[in-house]
Amino acid sequence: MDQILRIKRKKRIRKNLSGTLDQPRLSVYRSSKHIYAQLIDDIERRTILSASSTEKDIKALPPFESKTKLAKHVGEIIGKRAVEKGIKRVIFDRNGYMYHGRVKAIADGARESGLVF
Repeated sequence: MDQILRIKRKKRIRKNLSGTLDQPRLSVYRSSKHIYAQLIDDIERRTILSASSTEKDIKALPPFESKTKLAKHVGEIIGKRAVEKGIKRVIFDRNGYMYHGRVKAIADGARESGLVF
């Protein structure tokens, strides 16, 4: 039931959000164990870059204290990668999740790395 309600919220939010090459959409997906972030150009329908907690370089790090701190680190990584590619502004898509906890941590990490939204 929760999944159905989240998908309803996602559709309602996505009606008004669209990413471009100049200002891509920062989409967040949260599973029970991992977190994923993507920069998406909706006009060309392609992913510009991504970061997740399943990457080898993140798994090689010592374990994080909590999933929230891991999410903040993933946000910092995607922010750094975006700035390296010359992307400064994004549109944040929380994908139907509450702006709280791990979703907020990704946003905070990306902002600290230089992204504006």
